[in-house]
Amino acid sequence: MTEAAEATEATEATAPAITPFDHAERRIWSGKSEPYADTYARLCAHLVPALLDAAEVGPGTRVLDVGCGTGTVSAAAVARGASVYAADADPGMAAATRRAVPGVTPHIARLPELPYPDDTFDAALGNFVLNHVGRPRAALAELRRITRPGGRGAVTIWRSPGAPGQTLIGRAAQAAGLTRPTWLPALAPQDDFPRTPEGLAALLATAGLRGAECSETAWEHRCDPDTWWAGAERGIGAIGQVLNSGGAEGMAAARRAYDDLCTEFRTRDGLLVLPHVALLAHGRA
Repeated sequence: MTEAAEATEATEATAPAITPFDHAERRIWSGKSEPYADTYARLCAHLVPALLDAAEVGPGTRVLDVGCGTGTVSAAAVARGASVYAADADPGMAAATRRAVPGVTPHIARLPELPYPDDTFDAALGNFVLNHVGRPRAALAELRRITRPGGRGAVTIWRSPGAPGQTLIGRAAQAAGLTRPTWLPALAPQDDFPRTPEGLAALLATAGLRGAECSETAWEHRCDPDTWWAGAERGIGAIGQVLNSGGAEGMAAARRAYDDLCTEFRTRDGLLVLPHVALLAHGRA
């Protein structure tokens, strides 16, 4: 471990394990496994093959899927012949993975405190998980801790600023005059980092992952307008809280704005083609 990583680890050790951001995330995602599976799960599955490739997941690889959600990463890793373990902070998500991937028993556990010994896994994976933890650097250090020397940690996260498809519902909410609820905190400035290839690679390096690399992937997600709207309407993510903060009247105003904005992305068959950009980073323990 480098001196910088050692200093960072010492600082992280004195920081609170649970931040206000973490508490808010648990509130947001409680009971959301079904709406997530119905709406945004397919979007988040796009980078799973590349994530597994980055972590060199294959037959016999001992893998941990952190923030397993509804089981997309676990299922893909099992299909490659890996030995898969899973964990999620939300009991509903853990149960969804258990149903979707027979033979995988997810633990209810959250970053940066996982119930596994040091050097347990060949690969530790987090698909769009770092955006849901209050201490991203500490979360990555925890992935490094539970990964054997020479093993790989690999994560994805949305780039910021986001592509137009990522900001569509946010623009509609803004047009309707909706704002972030006061109870919903942003990440603390000392825990934040640039959502760029350079920023995420640097975060991995300071967490102790060697040879950290990060790439950017852009794609167009095809979805019908009602399904795309339904995820936020049902309270998924921070944008879901913004959308629901104005009650029925605010929701209706945002939907009208959304319908107007959808003309930018609607195809002849009525589907939306939504540009997205995400980051994929990996490094060795």
